[in-house]
Amino acid sequence: MSNQNQLAMVKKDTVDVVANKVKEFQEKGELHFPAGYSPENAMKSAWLMLQEIKTSKESGYKPALEYCTKDSIANSLLDMVVQGLNPAKKQGYFIVYGKSLSFQRSYFGTMAVTKRVTGARSIDAAVIYEGDDVEYEIHNSRVTDLTHKQKFGNQNKEILGAYCTIVQEDGSTYIEVMTKEEIEKSWGQSKMNPQGEKSTHNKFPQEMAKRTVINRACKKFLNSSDDSSLLMEHFKGTDERLEEAQLEEELSDNANKEMLDLEYEEIPDEEQAPEPQKEPEREPVSSGGPGW
Repeated sequence: MSNQNQLAMVKKDTVDVVANKVKEFQEKGELHFPAGYSPENAMKSAWLMLQEIKTSKESGYKPALEYCTKDSIANSLLDMVVQGLNPAKKQGYFIVYGKSLSFQRSYFGTMAVTKRVTGARSIDAAVIYEGDDVEYEIHNSRVTDLTHKQKFGNQNKEILGAYCTIVQEDGSTYIEVMTKEEIEKSWGQSKMNPQGEKSTHNKFPQEMAKRTVINRACKKFLNSSDDSSLLMEHFKGTDERLEEAQLEEELSDNANKEMLDLEYEEIPDEEQAPEPQKEPEREPVSSGGPGW
């Protein structure tokens, strides 16, 4: 089968299925998109990007559309569209974990969903540097009345923390504050080696600190709402599926490593053991399409 024919079959079983499902949601009145959002254009952009995505080195840099399950491809597209996001606007990314394709929101995407669900007027973040004067009060376990005084030049000093302020429709505010230690702990959960010398986190710590606190503020703010819409279902489901895919990949890697270790124990010291291969092995979710 030619590559073009194989892509056409994958597209039929994923993009076309998602398009029909979205249309069904709209006809039932369960899904409403923001003004100017085109699900068709978003999926076209996503499909073009998906054709360029490869698996990891351990999996042989295989095309994601050939390697990942069709269920996971379709579900990642559905997560993207229901949230009204477009990868062409840097609102999210597609990432391969084992045989699963997952859609991960960027902080731009998280802000877009937050504004759409809550009607928030603005979402802004600032970094706290050594020498800054920051004071706030806590009422009912929430940060309020935050004031931040900063002298010019403090931006060149050590980062002590960051905060995000969400201004709601009625003018009230929601504030999330994070210390440097909390921010770095969050970075430590990333698979992109944020502590590396050439990492984006190391090159632009101020901007990455803002992104981290914005993500936390938006997620906490949204999760505290009582919105039970299809949008919120997929907002929360996206994170859950991403965590599940990461966990399954980690378990698969560890299992493969343990098997390799057992095999290498029987190799004499004078022999050179082959390079371990960490090819993740997972059973497909199903062959009958997305489990909606």
